[in-house]
Amino acid sequence: MYLFPLFPALFSFSRVSKLHRTGNLTSVSEFFLLGLSDDPELQPLLCVLFLSMYLVTMLGNLLIILAITSDPHLHTPMYFFLTNLSLADISFISITVPRMIVDIQTHSRVISYEGCLTQMSIFILFGYMDSMLLSVMAYDRFVAICHPLHYTIIMNPRACCIFILVSFLVSLLDSQIHNVIVLQLTCFKDVEISSFFCDPSQLLNLGCSDTFMNNIVSYIIVAISGFLPTSGIFFSYYKILVSILKVPSSSGIYKAFATCGSHLTVVCLFYGTALGVYLSSAISLSPRKDVAASVVYTVVTPMLNPFIYSLRNKDIKKAMWRFLSRTISA
Repeated sequence: MYLFPLFPALFSFSRVSKLHRTGNLTSVSEFFLLGLSDDPELQPLLCVLFLSMYLVTMLGNLLIILAITSDPHLHTPMYFFLTNLSLADISFISITVPRMIVDIQTHSRVISYEGCLTQMSIFILFGYMDSMLLSVMAYDRFVAICHPLHYTIIMNPRACCIFILVSFLVSLLDSQIHNVIVLQLTCFKDVEISSFFCDPSQLLNLGCSDTFMNNIVSYIIVAISGFLPTSGIFFSYYKILVSILKVPSSSGIYKAFATCGSHLTVVCLFYGTALGVYLSSAISLSPRKDVAASVVYTVVTPMLNPFIYSLRNKDIKKAMWRFLSRTISA
């Protein structure tokens, strides 16, 4: 159910303009997504570009999932978490990009109030799920490198399922807290969202009432929810680094780094782009300038993850070739 976006409600642009001209909105039934550009000549190019990126993301992540599930040699905790990460990436990009493509094709950028809140909730759910899974994968690498003899005992199938369940529940709680904060807004001073999806930070800024406390609560939640996975990643890699420095041979050090290389690259890409976007949005006075930057972590990062893991992992490449060869021969 999460893999398909909410299609836009068929409201006329004149109604949106009328809502926008109202000085003091007491209620809003729909919002207007400004998208990436208002230039009509760029719309076909944007449609083709994002459709291509979406298809590449879907194909890459689906290939990883099918290759791992079809190869018994990859039925290990590390690849189990990678499968769930690919599923989260598919859901994460599917809640925004297909909707934008439909909006471009139908020349309608109106989204209902309920649809906007639903999109925002699912976006936060799978975005935070990505973050939690990266933290769990860091812990998995920590156990594999620092406690190799106890790895199968610690990372048993039951523990892996519990990690996934806890990650999902924490992500769901985080998304619903953001939902409750937005629901506290009784009126909006504008209906135009300067993005191609319902960005929670922009929704808070659209409130016509005093949103100072809501912003403070939201920032505290983001800080706490961001601290939880990042602290787990930093702790795991700190222990891994200490353990690696104790290894006397250079081959052992290289092997340890090779084990963590793909995951560390994805972590830097995910958190680096997300942090860059939010820092730039805090400094920039124009929300429209941040839309292009948000494309990086909402579209580009999920698209690059399969390439990072497949190109740097020999086991994944072999499993993919075996799967493709069996599919073609069949």
